[in-house]
Order: sequence, then structure tokens, then C-alpha cells
Amino acid sequence: MTQSLVELTASIVSAHASGSQMSKEDLLGEINAVYSSLKALEGGTPEALEASEPASQAPALTIRKAFKDDQIGCMICGKTGFKTLTRHLKQAHDLKPGQYRKQFNISPTQALTAKNYSEARRAAAKENNLAANLEKARAVRASKKTKK
Repeated sequence: MTQSLVELTASIVSAHASGSQMSKEDLLGEINAVYSSLKALEGGTPEALEASEPASQAPALTIRKAFKDDQIGCMICGKTGFKTLTRHLKQAHDLKPGQYRKQFNISPTQALTAKNYSEARRAAAKENNLAANLEKARAVRASKKTKK
């Protein structure tokens, strides 16, 4: 059983809208874009599809809302609650952290992890004396290089 373009459009847009907040204007624009893309695909004109895509995407979240102490959010899709963003970017959007930073003008010094998560990992590393173990391993590696 095939679905009509209107039904497919409704299905796609409702799935997208359920995952991120959208204003009326965003929703109407999304409906128009999806419908025209599906119509172009049905007609077999991939050029029309490429032309209908926006040049740059507006962020779903502001930087202030995306980077919180206890969680981090994706500025592309608007999902929040992540401790780290790198894996989500790769799996959901096929982006590397550098591409994401460039797309939204995020400083290279801004961590793509929640601040509390980074601090907890740092505290655990200090508690387990990992810095001293790392220093010992580096010294052993350096001594092996000088012996060659």
C-alpha cells in the first residue's frame, strides 16, 4: 500500500517535530520543504531537491542553552541530556567535532562535554593516581627511545 505525498510529508514532519521544538513558521516551512522535496523525488528531478535545501541551518538551541554544567545539547537537532556530544554528532549527523564547531562558531577551547562530567572524571583520575602512572609510563617510553 503506497502512501500519498501528503501522508508521507505528515509522517516525516511529525517525526521531526516530536524530537525538537518548532514554531508555527518553522513547522510550515518544514512542511513546504519536505513536500517539495518529495514531489521533486517523485518527478525524478534531483536538481530541484538540491536547490531546495537551505545553505546554512539555524541552530535548534542557543549556545547558552546547549552548554550547561550538568548536560550538553545538540545545536543541530535540539536534543539535550548528553554528557558528551562527540558520539552523537558522529552517529546522528555524521559530523566531526571540528565541523560542528565551525558550523556554529564554537570556540576551540569550549569542551563538547558537560562540565560536571569532566570534573568528575578529573577527580576520579586524581583519586586513582593516574597522573603519576602516566608520568612513569612516559619516562619508560622515553628511556626506550634513547636506548635505540
